[in-house]
This record gives sequence, C-alpha cells and structure tokens, in this order.
Amino acid sequence: MKNRKKGGLHAGLLLAAMIMLISLLAGCGGNNNTNATAAEANAAETTASPETATAEPAAEPVTVRLQLKWVPQAQFAGYFLAQDKGYYAEEGLNVEILPGGPDIVPEQQVAGGSAEIGVDWVASLLTSQEQEMPLVQIAQIYQKSGLVLVSKKEAGINGPADLKGKKVGNWMGGNEFELLALFDKYQLDPNKDLNFTKQGFTMDQFLGGEIDAASAMTYNEYQVVLESGVKAEDLNVIDMNDEGVAMLEDNLFANKEWLADNKETAAKFVRASLKGWKDAIADPEAAVDSVMKLAEEGSTSREHQLTMMTEVAKLIQPEGFDIAKLGYTDAAAFQQTADIALKFGVIKEASDVNEAYTNEIVEMAAE
Repeated sequence: MKNRKKGGLHAGLLLAAMIMLISLLAGCGGNNNTNATAAEANAAETTASPETATAEPAAEPVTVRLQLKWVPQAQFAGYFLAQDKGYYAEEGLNVEILPGGPDIVPEQQVAGGSAEIGVDWVASLLTSQEQEMPLVQIAQIYQKSGLVLVSKKEAGINGPADLKGKKVGNWMGGNEFELLALFDKYQLDPNKDLNFTKQGFTMDQFLGGEIDAASAMTYNEYQVVLESGVKAEDLNVIDMNDEGVAMLEDNLFANKEWLADNKETAAKFVRASLKGWKDAIADPEAAVDSVMKLAEEGSTSREHQLTMMTEVAKLIQPEGFDIAKLGYTDAAAFQQTADIALKFGVIKEASDVNEAYTNEIVEMAAE
C-alpha cells in the first residue's frame, strides 16, 4: 500500500509539473503575440507620423498689387500671361494687376501704399524719387525706347534738322524729354525754331494734316497710322535710339519700405514676371489671348494687339540682346536717361543712380 501511494504521489507531481510547463509555454506564446501586435501598431503609428507632421495647413498666398501705367494692352502682356499660366501662384503669390489710365500716376499709387510694385518710364520714376517718394527700381523690362517722330514724306522732314519751322506734336506730361534732347542736339529752340505743340492721344491731328511730325510709339500710334491706310514707304521716321537721345521706358519699381521686409516676395514676383515675358515673346498669340480677356470691349482689336506685341518684343529683346539678362538695369542706359532728365529739367539735381535702382532683386530671382 505504501509503495502504491508513493507511486501515485510521484505520478501526480509529474502531471502537475507538465501542466505548469504547458501553461508557461502557452503564456510565452501569448506574450509573443501581444508584443508582435504592439510592434505592428507602433510601426503603423511611426509610418503615419510623417504624414501627420506634414499635413499642416497650406500657407496663405502673399498678395502683391501691380499698378500699370496704362489700360490693359500688349504693352503689359507678360504680366497677364504670367497670371494666366499660374506662374505667380507657383511662387505662392496672389497678384492683383491694377489698370492705369490718364489720371493714375503709378509712383503715387506705390508710394501711398495702394500697390507694392508699379510700371512706368524711368524719367517719371526719377521725378518721383526727387520728390522724396520712397521708391526704387527693381527691374528694367524695356531695353530700348519705343518713341519715334513720324512724318509724311511730303512734309520734307528727312532728318531732325528738317524739323525747323515745322509743327511738332507730343503728348507732354513727361513724354517730351527725348524730343527736347533731340532738339538740343540739333540746336533747335522749341520755342523759336519750331512749333512744339501738345498732341492728343489719337493720331487724328497727324492724319488730318494739323501737325507735320507726330510723336508715336512703335508698338501703338505708329501702327494706328499704318492701319489708317498710310503706307510705311510714304512716311519718314526719326528714331530716338538711332539719335542717341533715348530714355529707358517700362520698368518695375517698388516701395522701399515694403521692399526692405519683402525682398524674397519681390524676387518671386520678378521671376514669375520675367518668365511671363519670355513666354509672351515666344508665343505672341497666347500673350494676346491674355490681353483680350481684360481689354475693354470695343476699345481695340486682336489684330492691333498682336501687332503691338510683335513690336513690344523688339523693345524687350532687341537684336543681339541676351534674353538671360532680361530685367537687369544697364548702368550706362540708366545714366543716359538720368543725364537727359537733368539737362531738360525733369529733375533739378543729379540723380544718385546707386540709390535709384538695384539689380539685387533680379539677381535673387535668377538663383
């Protein structure tokens, strides 16, 4: 009996040990599954973390207002095309293009805070700078002057010297200084040697024979004369560039106070604008599409704007000009403009050209 009890006791202990071992093994297996599940969860969480971290609200686009010199036309096509192609949006900008007009002075708008950047001729900018408006040129778009004097061959004006005794028109209001420089070069007194008169914004006076020589922009008024039926071979043209009295025209300038804190924004604007201008030169049809969307109905025709764009392209990228330098202000050309402005009273004191313009923004845009 004793031996059987001992055998039963040993058997019972062995059974209990086996049950405990099985339980431990089962427990280990359970812990491994739990750890695996936790690891998977952690991995999933880790994978999701970068997405969660980058899913921040998109930054609001920065608003930049561009004040034009005149109403929408191909003269400003590069900005309209940059807008339509999304170049400003790609730079994180919300650009508002403000039309100009006869009663709008871009410099006053920018200096007063109604716009951050403006378009005008350099002579007008120099005048505003002398009046202590906080403005600085940040890009030069037009590389040549578009101003010419046009006359009918029958008037006998074969060159500037022949302007003596003739009635010569100009719009005045800041547009006359290249002509004054021309008169001076040929020793013509505009008050004695010829009749220098105010010209309207149409070419009616010229076409009607009221003036002998009329001011015209190659991309606008000159084309109006041709469109009226007058043939190019029946006209004489005096080009300010050929005469060495040209002044720089369409530029981009900014409010100095705004620019001090927004150089990167200005560079983004310039980069997108130059891209728009290069596209406009390469594809005039697309440029005019953008213009016609904004031009006042009935104020112009597609054909006129297409011709204008073709002529504008010649001023922005004249023969031999490296398009990669578009936007840079040429020191010699700017100095010539400033010198003419001083000589003929546009400004009373010599301009500090080092303060009048900067190429820093264009250089930033090129990076």
